[in-house]
Amino acid sequence: MYSTLGTLREAHLNPDHPFHHPLIPYQIVNIGALQVTAFPKCHDAHDPQSFIVRHNDVCVGVFTDIGEACDHVITHFKYCHAIFLEANYDTDMLMNGRYPYHLKRRIDGRFGHLSNQQALELFCEHRSPFLSHLFLSHLSKENNDPQLVYELFKPYAQDVELVLTSREAEIPLYRINARQDQTGLRAPAQLSLFS
Repeated sequence: MYSTLGTLREAHLNPDHPFHHPLIPYQIVNIGALQVTAFPKCHDAHDPQSFIVRHNDVCVGVFTDIGEACDHVITHFKYCHAIFLEANYDTDMLMNGRYPYHLKRRIDGRFGHLSNQQALELFCEHRSPFLSHLFLSHLSKENNDPQLVYELFKPYAQDVELVLTSREAEIPLYRINARQDQTGLRAPAQLSLFS
């Protein structure tokens, strides 16, 4: 089991368990041939983290359960070849939907989830020049529509392949290559917000 100590304590689990592997923000954890780096994010969980996963020169980001794009998220977003990005809700659908007001405020708040528009802004403003795949993820069943999300992102995709993930079925396998931009820029081997 991989988790931060704060998450483990909040779950009342034993940090000395022999199968526990601590996740420390910005420290690489090797899992087989993969290098996983956790980093803090804004969400209403205890010690929430997002992840980048590296294999050789390829960097894949997992950016879900995010209330806003903080500096940690933006820093890592800029260096990914592929990204799983939360596009959780359409604002009109959420506000006009059946959820109680307190839940709408939680979802729409700084520590909730990214709206379609917030996800699009993050994508347009901070994507890397070598990003090849965007996996639009964590779409709300109640407050979003996959076609709406796809149509919102499509005009801005350029040469990035858009893939809608599903809560009901797995997506096909994709090969992600460590392509370069025109200047030969590649993602750095290691990132730190504090370097």
